[in-house]
Amino acid sequence: MTAPPDLEIVAARVKEKRQTFLEYNFGPLKDDFLKTFFDLAQEYETLDNFYRICVSVVKEFFNLDSRLYLLCQDNVLELVCDSLKGLVPDKPKAPSYIKLSNQAYAVEQAWVIPIRGNQLLVDRLPFYTKDQVIGLIELFPGDQLSEKDRFFFEKFANRVGYNLHVKIIAWQNIQRIRFINSLVADIEHNVIIPNISLSLYLRHLRKKINALKDLDCLCEFRDEACPELPAAQDKFRNLIQEMEADYQTLEQHYRGVSLFLESLFRPSHFLKGHLVLRRRTCRVQSEIIQPQLQLYLPKLKDRNIDIDDSMGVMPDEDLPLSVDKGLIAQVYANLFSNAVKYTRRNYEGRKYVAYGRDVLRDHFGPGKDGIKFNMFTTGPHIPPEDRARVFEEGYRGSNIDGEVGTGRGLYFVRNVIETHGGEVGYEPTPGGNNFYFILPLVVSAEPLAAEMVMP
Repeated sequence: MTAPPDLEIVAARVKEKRQTFLEYNFGPLKDDFLKTFFDLAQEYETLDNFYRICVSVVKEFFNLDSRLYLLCQDNVLELVCDSLKGLVPDKPKAPSYIKLSNQAYAVEQAWVIPIRGNQLLVDRLPFYTKDQVIGLIELFPGDQLSEKDRFFFEKFANRVGYNLHVKIIAWQNIQRIRFINSLVADIEHNVIIPNISLSLYLRHLRKKINALKDLDCLCEFRDEACPELPAAQDKFRNLIQEMEADYQTLEQHYRGVSLFLESLFRPSHFLKGHLVLRRRTCRVQSEIIQPQLQLYLPKLKDRNIDIDDSMGVMPDEDLPLSVDKGLIAQVYANLFSNAVKYTRRNYEGRKYVAYGRDVLRDHFGPGKDGIKFNMFTTGPHIPPEDRARVFEEGYRGSNIDGEVGTGRGLYFVRNVIETHGGEVGYEPTPGGNNFYFILPLVVSAEPLAAEMVMP
């Protein structure tokens, strides 16, 4: 019985590869070396452990030291692991005598071998690679290697390259899947759920329009002697004013949701597998904080929460800052949303939200100032056991008082701020809680961002 044509092709390749290894005749030691490498490469899943395997098997079987260099996203060779110190966390640049090459070469009493990736998957790597070379293995002392040994280690480097290539892509895919899952949850938390409030405003607007229709019928009589007419006219005018206010609220929501959708659904986020900033120079106070505050003012008023904007900021101060406007706007949306839910009365019986900012000189290093943005709410302090975890994904503290939530708001805040190169934090203060984030004081040369024009 003949094999199917597609199976014949693979079977022929298997036979060819078997004959090749017979011709190599590596011997028991080198065969055991390769089997050990392949078994451990499957056993350990992380890239760091794979790096350790590459240098450890060489040391164990041949008593040779080695260094593993890989290309990074900037197309620079970095030392990631060696048999003397193990994993190198800071990944320094390769020494000057190590040059990227598609051919093995001898230098400084060492033998340097190129690591090639998988030709079919080379376009999926996070960096450009010439001739499929994604790194180098340095073996030393190289003068102990015979020509046959050098040939064997070149074949070993090929096996390292294929395994490494697949692991890099697998790691990227895992990161992308995690990011997409997180982004979907953020879309629900920051866009879909808040957008439900639009339907409430629309229902209110419909009731007022219907009331206007009833008044219109009444006013058709135009009877000066009608005692109901003056009151009806006043009510008519009041309804018009209320409808105008509702329209303004709807328009603000529309602008906010449009901004959020643009910032969350950028193709670059999905391409890179993480948030990609689109920085613009804008005035944080007037272009980000105030629009978000206006959206949450009705909810704050419904809960009798006052506003204090004097927390570390002068009334006439609105310095420009280079940030991703859409993402920082969502940061404030989450902070105001939490303020609505968790603000309680303080020891003076007051119930209010305060926000502002402070300049922190040299916070990120000499000459690298930071801006600390504060969001203070009155109420009992967060319990000590919850404070270290409030910015974790899905975590909700023990003092939520039955308020509905997903535990994603502060996690989203942390993700956005850390992507900006900043940091987040919480501090108990007299009479309440202060959530803050600190951004590097970056002001680009771009002009101030103009307001978004909606169709």
